[in-house]
Amino acid sequence: MKLPHRRNFLHLAAGAASMPAMSQVAWAQAYPSRPVRIIVAAAAGGSNDILARLVGQSLSERLGQPFVVENRPGGGGNIGTESVVRAPPDGYTLLAVLTGNAINTTLYDKLNFNLTRDIVPVAGIFRGSYVVVVNPSVPAKTIPEFITYAKSYPGKINMASAGTGTGPHVAGELFNIMSGANMVHVPYRGGGPALNDLLGGQVQVYFAISAGAIGYISAGKLRALAVTTAARSELLPDIPTIAEFLPGYEASAWLGLGAPRGTPTEIVEKLNKEIDAALADPKLRARLAGLGGTVLALPAADFGKLIADETEKWAKVIRAANIRAE
Repeated sequence: MKLPHRRNFLHLAAGAASMPAMSQVAWAQAYPSRPVRIIVAAAAGGSNDILARLVGQSLSERLGQPFVVENRPGGGGNIGTESVVRAPPDGYTLLAVLTGNAINTTLYDKLNFNLTRDIVPVAGIFRGSYVVVVNPSVPAKTIPEFITYAKSYPGKINMASAGTGTGPHVAGELFNIMSGANMVHVPYRGGGPALNDLLGGQVQVYFAISAGAIGYISAGKLRALAVTTAARSELLPDIPTIAEFLPGYEASAWLGLGAPRGTPTEIVEKLNKEIDAALADPKLRARLAGLGGTVLALPAADFGKLIADETEKWAKVIRAANIRAE
């Protein structure tokens, strides 16, 4: 048997070694060649669902394949998240990564996955504010007045939330910690019931999603004291931030996309590029502003840092406030 010349053998070996990388690049260039699922670990109709559908529609138009939102509520968002963790890492199953995912890392003792290990960050999309709203029977008209009022009635001011460990809950607990107030947490099954009891006076304050509360604020049925983001909200430009009175305070509802660990880098980069292009569209930016937030266009690595930072931040609040999952 005649052996190949050494130079030819090395050339053939190098070519064979490069084939997997070349095929992966070609695969990414052809992606997507079939529909892509975006898993939203919450019920249909909420703000996170709407955001995912807006971005999915833009990606469908840009990439020529349907990006279909699939709602998988339950387990505080962990059921839907785990379904993505277990999905093939081929770019055809994505996760709407939310503030709640960062909170759940500490809130739940025994998760079957590790968010920062098992989900690859793809791109940031949206950052929204909560707004501190009170029933008109509450005499306070500013955050300093409300802090004084709450301290005057320790353990008697009821703070609604959309559920234990939700964004509105931990935002309120952070306020308790930083202000020295002692509001009593009253959890509800969602933002709607919380708002209803706030309107009825059964509770006094709620850290509400801005878009869901603005109608009641405009009608004078609720009084807005402040927004929770570091900067003022475009939706409520005349309402100050909590940080203007409590320096360093910040709480926000954010959303981005993630993928199962092992998803090819080329696919992640392609999705990030297309999402950034979609977020540059003035029409989409206007829709996001209408939902009470701003564009959060981030490279994958920066979105990953946001997730890690938020996980650490809310872990401290959860432990300090001794919050336990229901």
